[in-house]
Amino acid sequence: MRTWFPYPLLSIALLVMWLLLNQSLAPGSILIGLVLGMVLGWVTLKLHPTRSHLHRIERAAGFALQVIADIVRSNIAVASIILRARRVPADAGFLSVGLDLEDENALALLACIMTATPGTAWLEYDRRQKILLFHVLDMQNEELWRRTVKRYEAALKEIFQ
Repeated sequence: MRTWFPYPLLSIALLVMWLLLNQSLAPGSILIGLVLGMVLGWVTLKLHPTRSHLHRIERAAGFALQVIADIVRSNIAVASIILRARRVPADAGFLSVGLDLEDENALALLACIMTATPGTAWLEYDRRQKILLFHVLDMQNEELWRRTVKRYEAALKEIFQ
């Protein structure tokens, strides 16, 4: 069974997601979902993802709440930027921040957080120099953005390293 479905939970999750997206339990949809789950499981097997060891799992819940609060605040800030765009144009720009994160999964999670936060986008990470380049919609307070990224980095280091 492991040769057909190397990551069975991933395959099941993909099947369920496929059925939910199609809003159908027709045999054809189930068959396509099974094939997608199997093929994407094989693709994932070839990626050889690195394993991370979570050291302070209790910190993860507080970190998630902190990120959600930041996303809500950012949604409000982006809405105000859009609403006042005719009077005051947005002051968008690029920022770079040095990072000390070593764990690839922590970096991937930071990338997801930065991209999910409205008004920011993760653009590039230089592994040699350990510098993150990201785009900010509102550059009114550059230091606030740098502190936010460093706060996320500190929490991720605490959880993953």
